[in-house]
Amino acid sequence: MANQDNFSSNSPFISVRIPEFRNLVAGRFCFTMALRMMTTLLGWWIYNLTNAPFAIGLIGLSEVVPAVSLALYAGHVIDLSDKKKLLIRGIIFYFTAAVILLLLSTKNASHVFSNNNLAVFIYVIVFCTGIVRSFTGPVFNVILAHVVPKNMLQNATTWNQGSYLSASVSGHAVGGLLIAALGNTGTFTVILCLIAIAFCILINIKPKPPIGDKSEKKTWDSVKEGLSFVFKTKEILGAISLDLFAVLFGGAVAMVPVFARDILKVGAEGFGFLNGASDMGSICSVILLTIFPMRTKQGYKLLIAVFGFGVCIVCFAISKLFILSFIALLISGMLDGISVVIRGTIMQLKTPDNMRGRVMSVNSMFINSSNEFGQFESGVMAKLMGVIPSVIFGGCMTMAVVIVTWFKAPSLRKMEY
Repeated sequence: MANQDNFSSNSPFISVRIPEFRNLVAGRFCFTMALRMMTTLLGWWIYNLTNAPFAIGLIGLSEVVPAVSLALYAGHVIDLSDKKKLLIRGIIFYFTAAVILLLLSTKNASHVFSNNNLAVFIYVIVFCTGIVRSFTGPVFNVILAHVVPKNMLQNATTWNQGSYLSASVSGHAVGGLLIAALGNTGTFTVILCLIAIAFCILINIKPKPPIGDKSEKKTWDSVKEGLSFVFKTKEILGAISLDLFAVLFGGAVAMVPVFARDILKVGAEGFGFLNGASDMGSICSVILLTIFPMRTKQGYKLLIAVFGFGVCIVCFAISKLFILSFIALLISGMLDGISVVIRGTIMQLKTPDNMRGRVMSVNSMFINSSNEFGQFESGVMAKLMGVIPSVIFGGCMTMAVVIVTWFKAPSLRKMEY
């Protein structure tokens, strides 16, 4: 770990000067970009194989079910394992899965297997990557706290989130362009190259053995210990709950295609802008917070940001003007970026080193489930209430959750770091 006295604590680049942290962020960027490209490609591929929109949803379900189901056990394993070895193994498994998918995307495979058989193979492979994701997702955040001093965690978390968001947005965009230019097989080749680059970067990270009591503890006792810590630590529980319900109820993005085509009538081009508005806002926030980090009242600002997010969702729902809808989603993304950075920093600062795997896995389980079930909730409520009322309802529920948290978790509201 770097000597904290060597750096100015006010520099926005304080954590980036640590070589091991640079390797972690760069490796995660390449790996995340590859996975986002793969998600984009699989959605396109499976739709062409089946001609069924529902089949696209099954890809997400195939991955999230094992990822969420194994999250608690994965946290137990992470805390008892060398984090670097676990991460490298996960990358190797993803590389293997991508190789198999590449082979299935060739013309020879299309002659040997029917479209339905290929779809089944894809679902099985995605299910297997969901198992791996339950380990690799949290372990990135666990390693973060092992490569930077505690006083740099806020800065490091901001850089880490910025890298993740940038890779996610870039992966989706570049994936679509590569599909058009290179086809499925060519795109998988690029994905394999990115995973290989991530492997070559992350292999340089030093071993991260387990911390504290290394004696064998019963799995369920270990899992309960992690859950108990999360539920007893009001700051962590409040931060996770805010994100869970904000995504669950305030996920207007799922309805963006409907707004673009039927309500705002801006077509595919307008849809592209609306679809990317939230991500653009998040990236802007992360850049600003890297240069101008929050020094005081972070817990208070977290609650205000999530409340503002709910207000933006309501504004988006009632808007009949494209520019107003775009601005509402852009600001919602900026506020979401603020909440992501604060929540991530709270998680890092409040979690003991010997429990990071379990706590980060609980966080991962909530985040993963909220994204997938939030999309499902949006669809159900749109069918029951209508699209516009359902989005208004979601924004109002997000604000209501903030109000409840304000009174029920005063320690989160008053928290500073």
